Parts: sequence; structure tokens; C-alpha cells
Amino acid sequence: EDADLANEYMASCNIEAWNNRMLKYEEHGKTILDIRLASIEKGPAEGITVDNAEFKGQNFRVSRGDASQFLKKMVEEISLAREYCANETEINMLDKYIECFTKGSIQAHKDGSAFWVKNKSPAVETYMGYIEVLRDPTNQRAEFESFVAVVNREQSRKFDTLVSRAEQEFLPLLPWSKEFEADVFSRPDFSSLDVVTFACSGLPIGINIPNYDDVREEQGSKNVSLTNVMSAHAGVRGGPFLSKEDTQLKEKYGSTSLEIQVGLHELLGHGCGKILRVKDDGTLNFDQEKVKNPYTGEPATHYQKGETYNSKFSNRASAYEECRAECVAMYLGLVDEILDVFSVAEEDRENIKYVSWLDMFYAGIKGLEMYQPKQSKWGQAHSMARFVILRVALEEGDGVVNVVETKGEDGLPDLLLTVDRSKIHTSGHKAIGNFLQKLQVYRSMGDSEAGRALFEKYSEVLMEGSHPFGKWHEIVVRKRKPRMVLIMPNTRIVGEEVELISYPETPE
Repeated sequence: EDADLANEYMASCNIEAWNNRMLKYEEHGKTILDIRLASIEKGPAEGITVDNAEFKGQNFRVSRGDASQFLKKMVEEISLAREYCANETEINMLDKYIECFTKGSIQAHKDGSAFWVKNKSPAVETYMGYIEVLRDPTNQRAEFESFVAVVNREQSRKFDTLVSRAEQEFLPLLPWSKEFEADVFSRPDFSSLDVVTFACSGLPIGINIPNYDDVREEQGSKNVSLTNVMSAHAGVRGGPFLSKEDTQLKEKYGSTSLEIQVGLHELLGHGCGKILRVKDDGTLNFDQEKVKNPYTGEPATHYQKGETYNSKFSNRASAYEECRAECVAMYLGLVDEILDVFSVAEEDRENIKYVSWLDMFYAGIKGLEMYQPKQSKWGQAHSMARFVILRVALEEGDGVVNVVETKGEDGLPDLLLTVDRSKIHTSGHKAIGNFLQKLQVYRSMGDSEAGRALFEKYSEVLMEGSHPFGKWHEIVVRKRKPRMVLIMPNTRIVGEEVELISYPETPE
């Protein structure tokens, strides 16, 4: 209840929650909800802090100084890094990071993110701040992360071709009308990166950032695939729940399939679609007379000032958006012209498509590892998203995929996942397309009621029926492999040279 009320208060003041925590305490006999911003500076700041405000009978405060000691160290290092910038844009970017971390201003971080987007194809990429909201129960507050990576030029050329052809050739293939697509496709700067170090709680294989809707619409975004992280994942052999033939196909084509899947997910998945909203000048970014809800025929709804996709879709926002991007990748991954971009030989195309869909459904089963039956809660957005896709395909795909209970070699219950190759282009494509259209339309209109109801229907883990995943949860957890450990290098300066220091792949 406190979190919901705080969301209302922040929306009324146009405060976005990325870099804050909410504290609750008693002061002079009153209960205070304190929205504490991360910053080096403490104390009042005009336009940023609020000493005391009453909203719907609750006392609120907006204060600063959270994580001060850590941000101070960050700013010392960023100040040193300014000397090594390649251009004025990079200097401006770092200056804005410094302002954000010093004052607690999200606007400064948005400005820094805009400079980051404008800095096209640098040799070294670095982005930092309160970025991903995946771990916050209300999908509002972000955790801090920071990465340094080196651009992989050869790999990046393929993605550049995909970007340049996206607006004219590939985006029009998506299953919604042009009113729900951005007026102008903001061409993301897609790079393939080799990570030197990534300070975060979970290492992704691809990212589309910044996460600010207004910056993305007005400045664009960058899509990055993390090549050396991806190759580490693709190197994992075997796995339960598949036939020997499917395991062999997965090992042969998995690396190429993953590269295409990540490229489409990050570039076109997160990069496509329009948010219907009130702009800063009070006008709408769409024609209210013409844009209709395709399912009701009524005028399309939209986001009011102060509302964002995350604030509307709340604790389902991350999983819903990841699901949308995954569906885009599945849908467009069947287009031969896109496979041409990735230099897939004609004789390998159908196997690549098959493995791509097999991988997604397989991830749907494996995702049950992240489900908590006692609380009926999902612990990870991507896992939830892929399980939803598996459920949609099982129920709407006319046999494109199936999961059955079997008996393992140890005599214990096991599962077998199968995909009907002949139905991928027909009933499978149709089922994913219909579902993807709904995800996009509800997201565009800010219709969180319909969007959440749709999503929660398929994310439910049932104990009964033809696919009792609640009962099968025990099998999935029992057959879980140890989590992959990724070892990161670091650099050091020796005289005039920079050395890269790598470490053996051990816990130590």
C-alpha cells in the first residue's frame, strides 16, 4: 500500500524512481515516507528535494545522500577518465554522469544517456548508473551497474546491416498497424562488445539502453550484444528434457541461433513499437481521431504526463517487455532475408529456425527453476517471459510444441520437449503473431489492466491439466545444473602500455 501511494505521489510531482529507495520512519509522532535519492551531496536542493509534503493524508519527504560514499569513489574515477576521452561528446557524457551522481538528478543522467547514444561506434563503450529495474518488486527502482567493453568491429558490421534495413524491410512485417509503430525508427547504434568488466548482479548477453522512454523516442538507443558472454553461454553442452537428435542440433547450430536471436531481441524487439503519450509541451504524439483500439473499436487510450510504462505495468513491466522482445525475435527469425544478413547458408536455414524456436521453448521449461511455488511468484523476468511464450504455443499453436512426462534412466520422473518442425511457419507463427500484437497494442495504449490480465493468464503455473507445470516443477529443479560462473579480467598500466590480466575459470 505504501509503495502504491508513493507511486501516486511521485507521478503527481513528475518524479521518476530510478535512483531512489523509500524509507519509512517515525518523526515527532508522524509517519514519514522518505524518498531517498542516491547522491554524494546531502541536504536540500532546489527542484530535487522536498522537505515535507502531505499527499492523501500521508507525509512525504524527498531527500538525498543515499550511497554517498560509493558514488564519491565513482566520481573520483570518472574525473580521471575524462582525460582519456576520444571526443567532446564523451566528455559531456562523463560530466553528466558526475552531475547525476553528485546531485541526485535523474535529468542529468538522461542528458548523459543522450550524449552516450550520440557517441556513435566508439572503440571503448562505458555506461553506468541506476539502469535495470528487474529486481524491484514494483519495477520502479533500478540497481546500480557499470560496464567497460571493447567494440568487436567484425561482428558489429552484421548488426549495422540489420539496422539499416530495419525501417523499410523488417519492421513493417510485425503484426500491428503503423499507428502503433514509431513515426520515425530511431536507428539504434548496434555494437557487438567484448566485456572487460561488468559490475552487476547478473550478466546479460544483450542489452538495449537507455531505459528512459522519452530519451529512446527523441534520441534513440544503443543495442549491444556481449559477444564473449554469448560465446561462454553457447559453449555449454548438453542439458535435460531433449532427444539426442535435438541435443546434437542445438550444439551444432546453437551459437548462430543465439547470435540472431539476441540481435533481433535487442535491436528490433526493444527498439520497435510506439508509446502513445502526452509530450512535454502538452500535445499528443498521435492523432486521437484516427488511432483506435483494434480489439474494441474505441479511441486508443494513452499515457498521461508523469506516467511511464514502468509505473503503469508495475511489477509485470520487465517480464512483459522481455516477452515482447522475445516474440519479435521468434517472429522475425523466420524471415530468410534476415538470415541472409547473418550469412546463414541456404542448407542450414531451416535448422537454424528450428533450433531458435526449440531454444525458446526449452528456456520456458528451464525457467521454472526461477519459480517459487510456495509464494506463487516468479523470481526472474526473462524466465517468466519465456514460460509465458511456451504456454501460449502449447495452448494456441496447434501442436507446434509439446511437453510430456517420461521416466528417466534413473527410474525417476523426467520430461521430454518436442517441436513439430512442420508447424513452425503455420500455426506456430500465427499463435506468436497474435499474442505479440496484443502485447504491443496494450503497451502502446498504457492499457495495463488488459495487458496484465493477458500476461498473468499464461504465467500461471498450473497443478492440473495436460501440462501440470506446478507438479513438474520438482523435476525441473532436481535436474538443474550448477550456475555458470563468468570470470572477468582487468587491466593495469605498466609504463606506457596497458596489460589485460585474465584469470583461470575457478571459484578462487
